[in-house]
Amino acid sequence: MLERIRRWRRERILGQVAIDPATWAHLMAELAVFAGLDANERGRLRDLASLFLYEKRVEPLEGLVLDDAMRAGLAAFACLPVLNLGLEAYRGWHTVLVYPGGFLARHAYTDEHGLAHEEARPLAGEAWEGGPVVLSWDDVESSLALDGYNVVLHEFCHKLDMSNGEANGMPPLPQHMSREAWTAAFTAAYEALCRDIDAGQEGVLDVYAAESPAEFFAVACESFFERPLALKLGMPAVYEQLRQYFRQDPGWRMGALA
Repeated sequence: MLERIRRWRRERILGQVAIDPATWAHLMAELAVFAGLDANERGRLRDLASLFLYEKRVEPLEGLVLDDAMRAGLAAFACLPVLNLGLEAYRGWHTVLVYPGGFLARHAYTDEHGLAHEEARPLAGEAWEGGPVVLSWDDVESSLALDGYNVVLHEFCHKLDMSNGEANGMPPLPQHMSREAWTAAFTAAYEALCRDIDAGQEGVLDVYAAESPAEFFAVACESFFERPLALKLGMPAVYEQLRQYFRQDPGWRMGALA
């Protein structure tokens, strides 16, 4: 009975707020990261993106104006990682803040001597544990090419990582996955990337991935969706763990288009 009520409520909401079909078709045709999704997947993604915009507040700041197409594109990016996980993976927070460009983030911390400090640094995006996702629209627009850089995917994958507490590179895994296998794959790849960077060699992932295991996970997720064949070749164990976790195989999708 409860499941029937949930389905009825979902269909009722979608009947009111579904993203315009023409707008959606244009997004799917123009944004390369969605190439390879079949008609069923595109339809399910449209439903998720529509419900995302219904459930979350997307708040433009500093005079930025977001039209329906911009909101739909942002939601499509945000929902690609949860295509087969569902919006429940984003539960517990409610807001996306969008600046026109890069923004200053202020963080307070205490050093090893007990002294309090505050630092401000420019960011393209930020995800707060239990709080909003913050994005720069300039950087969202810079995320349209398949170059492994996608600030929306990056920050929303941080949100998945934070589903079980502070981001540490291990989101809550489904029962069929092994924590030991995940840890082994990601630890080995992270340490190898750090060695390559120390040796002045170019790695599979951007150097920012070496900042921490949490950043390694988020950057690996960007590549998983945007450069899956390169990630699969360079870090096959990481690719396999992400394939199992997201229940998607972008490498197969990209290969089918070749």
